[in-house]
Amino acid sequence: MRRLFRPAAAIVAALTLMGAAFAYPGPGRVTGDVVVHDPTMIRTSSNYVLYSTHGYLEARTSTDRIHFTRSGSAFRTPPSWWRTYSSGNDPWAPDISQQGGRYLMYYAVSSFGSNNSAIGLATSPTGQPGSWSDQGIVHSTTTSSDHNAIDPNLLVDASGRWWLSFGSYWTGIRMIRLEPSTGKRHSSDRTLYHLATRPDAPYAVEAPDIVRHGDYYYLFASYDRCCAGLDSTYKIKVGRSTSPTGPYVDRSGRSMLSGGGTMVLETHDQVVGPGGQSVMSDVDGDLLVYHYYDRNDNGTPKLGVNLIGWDSAGWPYVY
Repeated sequence: MRRLFRPAAAIVAALTLMGAAFAYPGPGRVTGDVVVHDPTMIRTSSNYVLYSTHGYLEARTSTDRIHFTRSGSAFRTPPSWWRTYSSGNDPWAPDISQQGGRYLMYYAVSSFGSNNSAIGLATSPTGQPGSWSDQGIVHSTTTSSDHNAIDPNLLVDASGRWWLSFGSYWTGIRMIRLEPSTGKRHSSDRTLYHLATRPDAPYAVEAPDIVRHGDYYYLFASYDRCCAGLDSTYKIKVGRSTSPTGPYVDRSGRSMLSGGGTMVLETHDQVVGPGGQSVMSDVDGDLLVYHYYDRNDNGTPKLGVNLIGWDSAGWPYVY
């Protein structure tokens, strides 16, 4: 397999520890159909499959993680419940994983700027486009809710417990516990956990992705304005906790419930507004998979993939 370009990790880590400013790397090389929003990717036994927002969850496949081909969508037809939350039957922000010999995909259905939203679950024996069976709604919100049921992410913790984080604006990032047998809301733990928010309106934090590394759980989230082309101000920050339910704090110790967050990636060079991220582990390390708006292509949304390094203090950086 071809690898993404990686500069000397020791140099990057040293600069990070010294607090020196250095340029963010460009996205790793990808080709083909790479116009995406909110990408999530997994490696199956035969290929890489990437799903993204819109088009019944657009699918792209690759054999080398470099060249991607548009390959239909996760769904061939929309489930009937979608229209309650999106008049255009437009699903968003999928999250794919393999659990217990089957593939799971959590995804959101909503309309832009509304919290009349729902998170659905689909399952597949192969993870391939067109093979998904919808399992219905996992969590939903209405316009009277204080949070928003979009941008789901599944975490299986060190004890085997299942958690679903999600959220956008309103009160920020929330989490519920799931039953592993069904992938749906836990029967006894009905707590709505609170992981991150902003102290300033419009409370612009969303798209959580939580991964375990070493002794910590790391919450990656997208901050500020998405989906505005070259006017986008999206950026990716991270905090960590010893518990999946928090509290999550940044490198300085500031809570993500008080606006904390250590920068991972922001606008630089041709890359404008990176965000909508997911984290994937592969044979050559952890990957940050995200979208950005290409300054050199009139703000077209593009796929970004970078390797993640971990410095001596256990904080992630991209290279």
